[in-house]
Amino acid sequence: MKFGLFYQMPCAADQSEAERYRETIAQIVLADELGFDTAWLAELHFFQPFSIMPAPLQVAVAAAMQTRRIRFGTGVTLLPLHHPLRVAEEAAVTDILTGGRLELGVGRGTIAVHFRGYGVPREESRERFEESLAIIRGAWASERFAYAGRFYQIPEISVAPRPLQKPHPPIRLAANSPDTAEFAGLNGYDVMVASPINPLPGFYDHLRKYRDGRERGRHDRASGDVAALFFTCTADSLAQARTEYEPSMMHYFRTIGEQAALADKGQYEGSYQYLREVRERALKMSWETVNETMALFGPPDECIRRAAMIHGRGRINQLVCWFNPGGRIPHREVLAAMERFASKVMPSLRPFG
Repeated sequence: MKFGLFYQMPCAADQSEAERYRETIAQIVLADELGFDTAWLAELHFFQPFSIMPAPLQVAVAAAMQTRRIRFGTGVTLLPLHHPLRVAEEAAVTDILTGGRLELGVGRGTIAVHFRGYGVPREESRERFEESLAIIRGAWASERFAYAGRFYQIPEISVAPRPLQKPHPPIRLAANSPDTAEFAGLNGYDVMVASPINPLPGFYDHLRKYRDGRERGRHDRASGDVAALFFTCTADSLAQARTEYEPSMMHYFRTIGEQAALADKGQYEGSYQYLREVRERALKMSWETVNETMALFGPPDECIRRAAMIHGRGRINQLVCWFNPGGRIPHREVLAAMERFASKVMPSLRPFG
């Protein structure tokens, strides 16, 4: 099994934006030393309490300058908000500057204020996403490339530079909606699934939809790589984990509701209907619910048992740990939590395949 870390980078009013970036880079440097495999960096916009990281590829390059082996994934690049050729170019540069350590995670986006800020109709997100994905892959696959679609008409061009990894950096889809899980499966993509959006036991049903899609798309049902995101805090006891983790976690859930309040009532229409349930769940979230359905909390043996269960039922390939979802855990405590997990949990889980 592989292990990742997830960064969204929320920043409260009493925190320094520059310091949040410095701490995040320092944590990734430690993760490299501890043996974590991938740092996943989320692209989010326009709401400081939720995130101040609109440009994850830049963060990846900065962290790569201070690390040796850890890979960098975008978790995710929001394709409908950008011209796909620009994404292809910037990702190729990032792949070169990180020494071939980029994993391009992509998604269509869910947050209404993102689309409003960029002036992109959210109801077009699915088609824009699919066109963009086809263009990026096509631009990387051929020396000369052209495309004619609904949103993009591209005359024959050549994208330079080319990515260092051949044929291109691995592409992974954030598959948190039923539609995207099916699309990813049908088209044979690897996926990342977040338990805060698809909590246990529905998490397993969601993965079943993905693998059913792989089967219908004539891809090997069992070969798709699944990265699974869970809240993580290894401590001497569950009570200690709660004391350390709960304030930051609940701050994260509050910001979900605050961010949703910035958008209009139509944000839950069409293929985004599932987000209404996600928001309602966030507004009434409790420690007990998170512990039961979205997390690895408590002593090392309990974290190992829990992760082994998730692996056994979900057949996940990578466990992505979210050590500080609300950004309120002090930096030194995050570093200590990472060290505890790496020394007391990872060695027992690493042989799982």
